[in-house]
Amino acid sequence: MTDQAKPISPLKNLLAGGFGGMCLVFVGHPLDTVKVRLQTQPPSLPGQPPMYSGTFDCFRKTLMREGVRGLYRGMAAPIIGVTPMFAVCFFGFGLGKKLQQKHPEDVLSYPQLFAAGMLSGVFTTGIMTPGERIKCLLQIQASSGETKYNGALDCAKKVYQESGIRGIYKGTVLTLMRDVPASGMYFMTYEWLKNILTPEGKSVSELSVPRILAAGGVAGIFNWVVAIPPDVLKSRFQTAPPGKYPNGFRDVLRELVRNEGVASLYKGFTAVMIRAFPANAACFLGFEVAMKFLNWITPNL
Repeated sequence: MTDQAKPISPLKNLLAGGFGGMCLVFVGHPLDTVKVRLQTQPPSLPGQPPMYSGTFDCFRKTLMREGVRGLYRGMAAPIIGVTPMFAVCFFGFGLGKKLQQKHPEDVLSYPQLFAAGMLSGVFTTGIMTPGERIKCLLQIQASSGETKYNGALDCAKKVYQESGIRGIYKGTVLTLMRDVPASGMYFMTYEWLKNILTPEGKSVSELSVPRILAAGGVAGIFNWVVAIPPDVLKSRFQTAPPGKYPNGFRDVLRELVRNEGVASLYKGFTAVMIRAFPANAACFLGFEVAMKFLNWITPNL
């Protein structure tokens, strides 16, 4: 069970979540670039080595060929999208908790926290899908050697011209399949770890910075253990040429498993796990700091 002495404020969750999301992108984007490039690299020809032999090889080659800017390629789209996206994500979690309370002082069970987290995943998909689509296209174009898009806005404009709003929202179902269960795991794990790490006789709100970082980082790892298979399918589907997968994620799954085996569903696993801890630790620390600031300046909001 979790300690929820203060009334839940979805509006404060909205504001603090936006700040937490910005912290996550700045810390995690370089390894997100590596993850997408590993997930979307073409299968190697017989007798030839793959484009990237693994996470560290991809990181090294990107840094050598494109410099630090290459690791942050495509970051404009998630920065523009991630602040409202994480704001909506934490708002959805706060709302999900509030909807399950009969009285403000009610303490929610872990399954209820999981359900509230799943609601946050539904809320974020509308913002997440276009940002992910643009980000993935920008991240893979540098490794392919072809420069089709000059930044996030140019990419969005060209995708819209070619395919309309359906092109912008390509991958919505897979984003839902990834984010709904993963968000449930994310928030439930964070609340569970905060309770475990809170010393006896102390309040969860008094948790130290290192313990908040530990809880947030581990929650990020649990989130991605659930999210990686649909994320691999999503990256492939969103970066595929129009018409390649007429039956959506089923065609992507069938082709991937047939050509590269079940293990291919965990492509980019190392990059994701290395990124998950620091990025999500930064996210939750940013959220908690912003929440404390908001509670200080607007205690009755």
